[in-house]
Amino acid sequence: MTQLAFASATELARRIKDREVGSVELLTHYLDRVDRFNPDLNAIIVDIRDEALARAKAADQALAAGRDWGALHGVPMTVKESYDIRGTPTTWGVPELKDSIAEKDALSISRLRGAGAVIFGKTNVPYMLSDFQSYNDIYGTTNNPWDRERAPGGSSGGSAASLAAGMTGLEMGSDIGGSIRNPAHFCGVFGHKPTWLLLPPRGHATRGVLSPSDISVIGPLARSATDLALAVGICAGPDEIAARGLKLDLPKLSKSPGELKVAVWRDDAMAVVDGNVAARVDAVAEALAQAGAEVDFDARPVEAEHAHTVYQCLLQATMSARLPAERYEATAKRVEALDPDDTSRDAMVQRSQVARFRDWNANNEQRTHLRWQWHAFFERFDVLVAPIMSTSAILHDHRPFAERTLTVNGKPEPYFNQVFWAGLASGANLPATVIPTGLDDQGLPIGVQLIGPEYGDLVTIGIAEFLEQQGFSFSPPPGY
Repeated sequence: MTQLAFASATELARRIKDREVGSVELLTHYLDRVDRFNPDLNAIIVDIRDEALARAKAADQALAAGRDWGALHGVPMTVKESYDIRGTPTTWGVPELKDSIAEKDALSISRLRGAGAVIFGKTNVPYMLSDFQSYNDIYGTTNNPWDRERAPGGSSGGSAASLAAGMTGLEMGSDIGGSIRNPAHFCGVFGHKPTWLLLPPRGHATRGVLSPSDISVIGPLARSATDLALAVGICAGPDEIAARGLKLDLPKLSKSPGELKVAVWRDDAMAVVDGNVAARVDAVAEALAQAGAEVDFDARPVEAEHAHTVYQCLLQATMSARLPAERYEATAKRVEALDPDDTSRDAMVQRSQVARFRDWNANNEQRTHLRWQWHAFFERFDVLVAPIMSTSAILHDHRPFAERTLTVNGKPEPYFNQVFWAGLASGANLPATVIPTGLDDQGLPIGVQLIGPEYGDLVTIGIAEFLEQQGFSFSPPPGY
């Protein structure tokens, strides 16, 4: 059964439907592993096993009666704490929200249940989903199963750790600054950041919020690329309002690997990457070249500093809008104290946290220009291969953000510099798929992202499926 714990959700569904294993049996196996491993990892922090066991029993009974619930019939899974699941807390790691109990399921949760999923828990996050680590004052710190002295990433850190440790069959996370892709990279699993709003996010919000957040998306993490496509297919598509006039028709990968045109952005002065990370980007590029793809290391869709500045201004405006009133006011006072003559990029980004709509709109206009530049780029190329982070998994560091640094190639670098790589896709609404590519010289996993055109989600996932077949696949951490 241990091998089954690390199977893909697609394979688990097949085995359930072929009566090789029952849903109750499989869920019990995962729960046994949760009881064994989760005390040291603290990845799954909300437990609804009694409800899940009842649903798993119903799944087995339905199958015995010839009723198939869908593509995830009976498959046990968990979801990020920031999703609403009826009767459970949705806190986003904020102590003031610890008693905020969801009254109904998020839309994506309803769609996953409609496809037969058995949801048995929720996974840990950082405060307000705003860190490359996953810890908060409600649920504590989540550890990386590859090295418990290190972070599993954030903000979907509990999601990735649970998958890597074989404690769940599938996961749903969210991403605004790499929050799906960073944990997938740190924990050696697959993750997909979808095109903005391709998967309706209703119910992935703090209480009472219905408006979709700028930049932010919801999306899957998994142990196979095929599972990413499965979850996107289940959760994507217009909500009830948009469905009156819209239907989804995503293009799939229609080219053979040998027909692909691949751009590679392996490093940049904006966020220097460790040599181990750059080497894994090279390995992915080489695998595609060996398959016959045309590979270009020099092509660039946008100017790096400009694109990053626009993304940061929009990101900071979005993140500050989520702050409690007293913290927002403190931010406003800090910005007011800036020298009016300071026109540096750092000052510009800080001012964007309390920007007037006119200023936000100017940044949005710049983003739209960047989107069209990316569109033109993807008229010539099928995919961009790039790092997602500067280093492999970092040691736990709970100091104030301003005191944190990263060591890259033996030198200290600012902690948040590495969001540059996430911002390439996030700042232009693009899909990006992270694949595991192997281990660095510390024995830690390294992921690489495949960025595609808007609504090219199944294209990047299709390329990920090919690369998975070439050996860029999930491997369990030792001891699990």
